[in-house]
Amino acid sequence: MSLGGIRCLVTGAGGFLGQRIVCQLLAEDESLTEVRVLDKTISAEALQDFRKVKTNTLLTVIQGDIRDVALLQTAVQGVSLVIHAASIIDTRGLVDQQTLWDVNVRGTQLLLETCLRNDVQYFIYTSSLEVAGPNNRGDPIYDGDEDTIYWMTQGPPYAETKKEAEKCALELDSLPLKGGNSFVTCALRSMYIYGEGSPFLLRHLDESILNNNVFLRLSRKEALVNPVYVGNIAWAHIQVAKAMRDPTKVKQVRGRFYYISDDTPHASYSDFNYELTKELGFGVEPKPVMPVTLFYYYALFLEIVSFLLKPFFRYVPSITRSLVLLLNTPFSFSYRKAQRDFNYSPRYTWEEAKHHTCQWIAEITPLRAAHLKSKAT
Repeated sequence: MSLGGIRCLVTGAGGFLGQRIVCQLLAEDESLTEVRVLDKTISAEALQDFRKVKTNTLLTVIQGDIRDVALLQTAVQGVSLVIHAASIIDTRGLVDQQTLWDVNVRGTQLLLETCLRNDVQYFIYTSSLEVAGPNNRGDPIYDGDEDTIYWMTQGPPYAETKKEAEKCALELDSLPLKGGNSFVTCALRSMYIYGEGSPFLLRHLDESILNNNVFLRLSRKEALVNPVYVGNIAWAHIQVAKAMRDPTKVKQVRGRFYYISDDTPHASYSDFNYELTKELGFGVEPKPVMPVTLFYYYALFLEIVSFLLKPFFRYVPSITRSLVLLLNTPFSFSYRKAQRDFNYSPRYTWEEAKHHTCQWIAEITPLRAAHLKSKAT
């Protein structure tokens, strides 16, 4: 089954993952009729990348807020597939909780309601590994899957908004549409995403440049995770979209969530940063900045300080307990179910993903170093 001839809306199209999804849609062998891209801001560089793709598909750019109902009405008119990748990603508590909820949850609810009113049949929600954990005890998961039972308390605000938005999307699966069809929804939970343009990798790179090209060790070696290359998580969206339109596969995927990983080697976050950059002369500190337990209580102390200062001004801790646990808990998941249910297989090998990412890092490192030096002076 192909996506040929359909109209598709991609929200969050200006983001790191959203841009890749759009480029892959535009490059499909059987051209879509139209790809609409929606985001609050879409950079000139992103638009340039979209227009570099040789395609017969019409590209329509819509800039605005996901909470704008009138804008959503225009965006989904005549569309049959929505890929909802728009989200505020906040693992450090930089964004106030109400804004997180308004965008990540209420924005998703408004988009779902608009889709139902306008007979949009297919809806893919870009979820997150953090919906699953880790929990506040730091219980590990090794090579888990969608059936893994895991004790989970309330997570940090970002994780809770992603969990609630995913729930909203999946609960609406099978609702009848005006045209006689039924609503088909699915959610993809990605691992930590790396690749060219990664804002998280860029932040770690800046920290290492300021530390004489040595990455801080914020995670212990044993805390194995399995990152996923941005091109592969984007490809999973394309493949599940095709399965949703395939009468022989739609029953398998509808109303379900899937973990999406690839064949990237399992490593701790700190060791993975080193693996991507060691050929460029970067290093990683041999020992953690402090023992994990002490690190956890240090984060607690910073959170208490933030709470006490709240009446006077907003202080955002540099580290939180949830982030300490995220960085130091073994937490990995298999993509076997996605492979079985909708034939997902990574589009890029680990060697290709590493080469592309390393090449990007090599290109931007001199620019980042110059930028950081100018800021220091």
